[in-house]
Amino acid sequence: MNVKTVLILLLLALATIFALVCVLLTRGRGPSTCQHQPLEQEATDDSQSLVFADLTPEEMLQVVRYLQGNLGVQLVDASRAKPSDNCIASVDVQVPAKAEVLRFLDGGGPRPPREALAVLYFGNQPDPNVTEYVVGPLPTPVYHRDVTVQKYGGKVPYHRRPVTGKEYVDINALIQRELRKAPRFLATCCESDGADLAILTTAPRGFKSGDRATWFVLFHDVAGTGYYLSPVGLEVLVEHGDLNVSRWHLRQVFYNGQYFASTGDLEDAFVASLLEVVRIKKPRAEAVLGSMRPRHPPSSPGPLQYEPQGPRYSVRDNRVTFQGWSITFGMNPNSGPRLFDIRYHGERIVYELSLQEALALYGSNCPGGMSTRYLDGSFGIGRFAYELVRGLDCPYTATYVDRHYLAESDTPKTNQNSLCIFEHDAALPLRRHFSDLQSLYYGGLRKNTLVIRTISTLINYDYIWDFMFHGSGAVEVRVHATGYISSCFLHGQGTDYGNRVGPHTLGTMHLHHIHYKVDLDVNGQLNSLETQDMEYELVKDPWSMQNSIERPYLRRERLEREDEAAFLLNTPMPRYLSFASPKPNKWGHPRSYRIQISSFAGEHLPTSSPMERSISWGRYQLAVTRRKEEEPTSTSIYNQNDPWTPTVAFADFINNETITNEDLVAWISVGFLHVPHAEDVPNTVTVGNGVGFFLRPYNYFDEDPSVDSPDSVYFSSEQDVGACGANPLACLPPAAACAPHLPPFRYGGFVNISLAPPPNGL
Repeated sequence: MNVKTVLILLLLALATIFALVCVLLTRGRGPSTCQHQPLEQEATDDSQSLVFADLTPEEMLQVVRYLQGNLGVQLVDASRAKPSDNCIASVDVQVPAKAEVLRFLDGGGPRPPREALAVLYFGNQPDPNVTEYVVGPLPTPVYHRDVTVQKYGGKVPYHRRPVTGKEYVDINALIQRELRKAPRFLATCCESDGADLAILTTAPRGFKSGDRATWFVLFHDVAGTGYYLSPVGLEVLVEHGDLNVSRWHLRQVFYNGQYFASTGDLEDAFVASLLEVVRIKKPRAEAVLGSMRPRHPPSSPGPLQYEPQGPRYSVRDNRVTFQGWSITFGMNPNSGPRLFDIRYHGERIVYELSLQEALALYGSNCPGGMSTRYLDGSFGIGRFAYELVRGLDCPYTATYVDRHYLAESDTPKTNQNSLCIFEHDAALPLRRHFSDLQSLYYGGLRKNTLVIRTISTLINYDYIWDFMFHGSGAVEVRVHATGYISSCFLHGQGTDYGNRVGPHTLGTMHLHHIHYKVDLDVNGQLNSLETQDMEYELVKDPWSMQNSIERPYLRRERLEREDEAAFLLNTPMPRYLSFASPKPNKWGHPRSYRIQISSFAGEHLPTSSPMERSISWGRYQLAVTRRKEEEPTSTSIYNQNDPWTPTVAFADFINNETITNEDLVAWISVGFLHVPHAEDVPNTVTVGNGVGFFLRPYNYFDEDPSVDSPDSVYFSSEQDVGACGANPLACLPPAAACAPHLPPFRYGGFVNISLAPPPNGL
């Protein structure tokens, strides 16, 4: 071998070593940081959405200061107010009238004055009552006007007011005093002196208007776990209607199927051996029924959703935009999430989409359970939407938004990060086709959806509220229920009302019914209601007249009046039901949006019930009415404590008015019957416990609008499918070779929460 050959081999060896070193060094480096791509901004005035904006904390404080200085009465901070005091119960935005808003948004008119709605409890008056004031203009109020009579036809009686946290504190003190009268009974039955028992409210509070007597259910309380699965069998009925707290008292006591006039009588019966006592050991934290503590160490992380080039949506103030969608969002402290001015490619489809109410109605052979009909709006669906847990409640990289409210205090409070917005890859094609005939090609589009989500914790239950916006122009609304079931002490024929889920625990049957308002404006405000469904007709075969065929045909109908458009719960309804514009699409059909409901609701309360009118919205799976400014909501926070004379009765909205070419509202009920079972322990899972509805374009467009999506994929057998230019999916490996910047995990959801009592009950 000559010297030249040796040198060449050495050079080749060095080059090989250098290349290997480069490869190893490259592999050792971390992936590059994802580069955010700027979004194309729509040419719109972002400030227009502020006409719907929730109040800022500063605006709330201005309203409080104005009321304190201009009503001429002493106002006590609601957090410490007695029933005999005057106080500000809540302050929220007063959304302007629709006509004013549309003149501003669409007609170049003036911006409506910004106003607040203040609810005051006047207990220190000869005629105690609840009064509502509109206060404005903000940010510096100079006027207020009483709108109570205008809204409700009269003053709101004082007994209808929701129970405040201070009232619960005083009730708790009364119950603790009464429990001390039965020390031997409590020590034997529950290994307790009463002070360590948790107390859960029920509602409504009596049998007739003016009553304010509540059953409270007692549970073993173990720190760090839900007490709702550990009833001790003891329930007490508290009379708390008097304005003088010192005159409140226990009216009745229930234990293990027996009723007593007082805790003293219960103690006497125990001492006299006239009482069957079930001895329940105080549960240990490590073995308590319903503990959510992990039983195994963490495993490897699951899949992570992130945006390689940053979010493809934009959030400014109270408005989010995404691939043609524009949505204005907010939160009512009572009724929860509300959306306004929903547009797709610049055209308004929905003026208002808002949650109205959530009903939970229970069955049981215990007094607390059998009388419970929670109307969660009176507790505060929006108020108790707490901070979301990043990476579990919503994707880690979602956009998180704070919400502010003023309720039962003169000081605004903030639920930080309590609403999230994110783009969701459903891991499902929105549409696709693989062609194996004539020509070979594949075409499809991923189902990516914009999601606006918030989660409310209402005593034991957690409701996940989702509003989803699809590339097909469809809006999807969905609610999932999770959290703890409510339970009662298992005795007698308890399993007639649920299933046994613990040694002494009956998971009580109940139904969840949810109500929404949908003010659709399909190609304008004036719409009609059209239905389509199928029937069969028996016809002779044209090519073989001696034979017949059953041919399906389409039955079309336009509903003319409200009574025709009120579809009772769990009864047949046309499969296609649409809000139709008088203007046609390219093919001559009315531009329409279809309402498609997905629900398996339980049975509505019989109309013979004295409290049914307060939840009469639940009679209907769908009711379409003419929109009226004086019918803004289907219920009222005052219905919970006086369901026998409801402040708002939805049934009165349906009075057979014409609904042809009118501004219409769809009122939609969804829900499910829940019979708790062993797998509801520790928590109810969301699987199978989701209901909702779709608003789907129906001849609104001339073709599926998602054809314009930049995410569309198409390639044929003649193309190089691995080339990024020919197939966007081939671009994913280099695009995904970056590491998302994840902010450190933080959580402040426990801040400002009082544990005595819990914020929405006892």
